[in-house]
Amino acid sequence: MPDKLFSHLNPILFLQTFVAQSIEVSAKMKGGKDNDRLNYIEQLGLTASGCFEAAYRQESEQNGSLDHDKYADMIVEIKNKIGGNFSRTSSEPGMVRVVNTRCPFGEAVMQAPELCKMTSSVFGGIAARNFGYAKVILDKRIAVGNGMCEARIYTDPKKAASFEGDEYHREQGVIRGRATTVKAHITRDMHDRKTWCDSSEPEDTSTPSIVAKSPAMLNALEIVKVVAPTTATVLITGETGVGKEVIARRIHAMSERWNRNFVAVNCGAIPENLVETTLFGHERGAFTGAYEVHHGLFEQAEGGSLFLDEIDSLPLAAQARLLRVLQGGEFERVGGKQRLSTNVRVIAAASTRLDKFIAEGTFRIDLYYRINVVPIILPPLRERREDLLPLVNHILAQLSAKYNKVIKALSKSAIARVMQHDWPGNVRELENVLERSFLFSPGPIMTQLLLPQTSGAVAASVEQPVDLSLKEAKQRAAEQVETLILKEALTRFQGNVSKIAKSLGVTPRAIHQKLNLHRMDPNSYRSQTRLKVAHLDKGK
Repeated sequence: MPDKLFSHLNPILFLQTFVAQSIEVSAKMKGGKDNDRLNYIEQLGLTASGCFEAAYRQESEQNGSLDHDKYADMIVEIKNKIGGNFSRTSSEPGMVRVVNTRCPFGEAVMQAPELCKMTSSVFGGIAARNFGYAKVILDKRIAVGNGMCEARIYTDPKKAASFEGDEYHREQGVIRGRATTVKAHITRDMHDRKTWCDSSEPEDTSTPSIVAKSPAMLNALEIVKVVAPTTATVLITGETGVGKEVIARRIHAMSERWNRNFVAVNCGAIPENLVETTLFGHERGAFTGAYEVHHGLFEQAEGGSLFLDEIDSLPLAAQARLLRVLQGGEFERVGGKQRLSTNVRVIAAASTRLDKFIAEGTFRIDLYYRINVVPIILPPLRERREDLLPLVNHILAQLSAKYNKVIKALSKSAIARVMQHDWPGNVRELENVLERSFLFSPGPIMTQLLLPQTSGAVAASVEQPVDLSLKEAKQRAAEQVETLILKEALTRFQGNVSKIAKSLGVTPRAIHQKLNLHRMDPNSYRSQTRLKVAHLDKGK
């Protein structure tokens, strides 16, 4: 919840949020019964009550439990902030009474008296959250022509037993209304809470997690961190499956556009004759069968980010139109005459270096320079062996949660196979192999690694014979693990051999011997704290 949310709460914000939620609820209900509508309105109120209370407590710096006086002050203040005119009136012990002369919904409430359920659930939700129980009785309602509202809120079930009203209970930390159906409870999720308690900062969960230990990937993430808050166009290059879209989503999530649309498209998957209308839209009469206005991806991504994967697949005509958008921030729909402005951040990606296509004349050099403001090169998995085991553990944890099973681990021989494989499909292939092996592994230790069939060979497993003897396989696996440990330590301690030796419990001399054995230079790790932006032109 953002700072001072309660200060910004007002009738317009409340009504806009309520209308938006109601539209969504209506779509979910698809013409449900009246009782369902009451339940949904009640659930909206219960969800809002938690956010309103938290905002009020933050604003007033109020912690701890409430008594009846503090509770009454809270609900009056909340309801008046969203457009009511509430005040306290005389009350009996164990009960709070409030009156109101103005409804937040205005006179329109008389056309929909069921909206009073919203007031009841806000009052009841806050009371039940603090006292464990609440019964709300609406003695008078503007919605039915009484000219005012009068509400009683009981927190003692014995005193409330003889009255008819809406009851609310706190059950294992969840506030429930007696009439609320299971269907209504399903809609009370974090999405509903975010709608009422909309935060002004992105949550950590909105940023895609990336496992990286290798210097190349750490360098790429440093570039992401620097460029994400800017408006610079980014070009991500890397083989299929290395995670180009994940990086693009991370850039979007860490930018000021985080709460707007992220639209991703594979340009190579669009039929050539539909590329321009897909990107820029079309208007009626643009071509045979085009009778309506079609909003292209640039319009769908307005204010957010547009990820153009396999941008080298764009036809030259579409490249020219894209260049115009990037240069001037304007475009026209296919068949349209009106010039439209756009505020979209373009993140492009390619699996092959674009200079090859420039030389062939299939990619415009001026577009290349326009999209290549900040290049990010993602190395293939075979060049970032340090990331393999951390990735394996990360993926296995995700699979465990996905299939609700105990986290499994690879056997030593299976780890050796992971380290030996070249992973031509990169992270995507690793994910598929691990998921397949996870599903067919009967125990907590995965001894089989079901690699894809190649050249007619059967699926590989660690029990099947390989070119290496068992002794040679163990020795190679040990060397690979030793190399991995050394690289991780070099990265962590920035090439400081004394610190590495201390952390591993050996002498610096032993570390130097191992580094010489594996031909590893600690000096190359001592300058990695500097940001290194690799250019595609490098090595031409």
